Amino acid sequence: MTHVPSHTPAAPPTGFDRERYIALQSEHIRARRREIGGKLYLEMGGKLFDDMHAARVLPGFTPDNKIAMLEQLRDELEIVIAVNARDLLRQKVRADLGITYEEDVLRLVDVFRERGFLVENVVFTQLEDDNQAGMAFRRRLERLGLRTARHRIIPGYPTDTRRVVSEAGFGLNEYVETSRDLVVLTAPGPGSGKLATCLSQIYHDHQRGIVSGYAKFETFPVWGLPLEHPVNLAYEAATADLDDINVIDPFHLQRYGTQATSYNRDVEVFPLLAALLERIAGRSPYASPTDMGVNMVGSCIVDDAVCREAARQEIIRRYFKALVDERRSDADAVLSERVALIMSRAGVETSDRAVVGPALELEEETGAPASALQLHDGTLITGKTSPLLGCSAAMLLNALKHLAGIDEEAHLLSPESIEPIQTLKTEHLGSRNPRLHTDEVLIALSVSAGTNEVSRSALRHLRELEGTNAHTTTVLGSVDEGIFRSLGIMVTSEPKYQRRTSLYHKR
Repeated sequence: MTHVPSHTPAAPPTGFDRERYIALQSEHIRARRREIGGKLYLEMGGKLFDDMHAARVLPGFTPDNKIAMLEQLRDELEIVIAVNARDLLRQKVRADLGITYEEDVLRLVDVFRERGFLVENVVFTQLEDDNQAGMAFRRRLERLGLRTARHRIIPGYPTDTRRVVSEAGFGLNEYVETSRDLVVLTAPGPGSGKLATCLSQIYHDHQRGIVSGYAKFETFPVWGLPLEHPVNLAYEAATADLDDINVIDPFHLQRYGTQATSYNRDVEVFPLLAALLERIAGRSPYASPTDMGVNMVGSCIVDDAVCREAARQEIIRRYFKALVDERRSDADAVLSERVALIMSRAGVETSDRAVVGPALELEEETGAPASALQLHDGTLITGKTSPLLGCSAAMLLNALKHLAGIDEEAHLLSPESIEPIQTLKTEHLGSRNPRLHTDEVLIALSVSAGTNEVSRSALRHLRELEGTNAHTTTVLGSVDEGIFRSLGIMVTSEPKYQRRTSLYHKR
């Protein structure tokens, strides 16, 4: 374990002004609603409540930054959640949280309501009669007191504008009764049908003589940053599975003579979206995809260098994630090769991730899995595999000892306290691995803290690990992954398993 003599916790660098964003973005949304002159349906791209990607590439942006911004408009808006019924049928899971879309809908309703937002409606998009999972979840939500609306698959959507904007298209969708003039559309994930829901609502409003319009809030790519800016490249890496590509908005360039960064799907769909708006309301208020947006993120970056470096690190993390996902599923190296190209454009290599080299060197030295973590002050902490501890657990204990100023040779957990846990695992719970994992170590440390001041001192520094980076030389199990996620440690892994001959690996 490497030590730098310092016990004063270092704060991570900041590149984004959170408070400026809250004020500027909320006022910009108000201004757009005034321009529309009636109801505004605001499609929220990305994650509304826990945008971890934005927090990683824009240091200073908090995961709840967007919802904190919307709190400035809370009394003026209501939130509608859209969920694709086909995703319910497939039991699609949010990778960052490890929960199904069905569970996430319930989570989102609770989260929004806890913060005082009006949430009464859930829209089921592409819900057909034979989708029993969708039908059952709809009934469940209605029993819980939520209102639901059913939207069907429209043949020819979105290209057949004549059919889409008719009684045989949007006309078949159930109308969502809303009571506020600002309606925010969000969803558990991409492809949930937020745009189609907005357009369907505008169609039904128009039929009822209600003035309404559409705008889009998409954090990335940041339209005011250059195409090849690392923050925008990091977005490409994050959406490599969707094959998204950042492009210059050609409609914006033609109309205004200035370059703005957009992405391929928005550019491709814009002519159809404009045509649909014209067919519904007689005109489209927008000359380009950029015009549709209300994103002010680029105006709140206060240290470009910090954000550039954070984005470069995110690209490398995405590369390791792609490698691990491919290893887990024995898939071809399609995703990782896409991200590798983005790494090349960003001018980064895996060696630019400071924790990779030390972890690999320790593995080479010990012949067993190893890990490394970098604290905010630059200190590198390593962890090796031992008969008592896995490398990730050892690394966490070493990091806490360093932060608390505890001698590196001291035992936070005695072998005598670890042995009963090992016995429980191997003799009663059927585990072949006697070594303690991160969750078991933290529980043991918490128990020890009840009587041991040294353990209490170490635990006090646990929060200082949030936002740090770590790397392990083997694929993590789901438990260790979850602990790192809960602690806010940004971890990557080599795409290999400890047991080389096994075909099945328990996550």
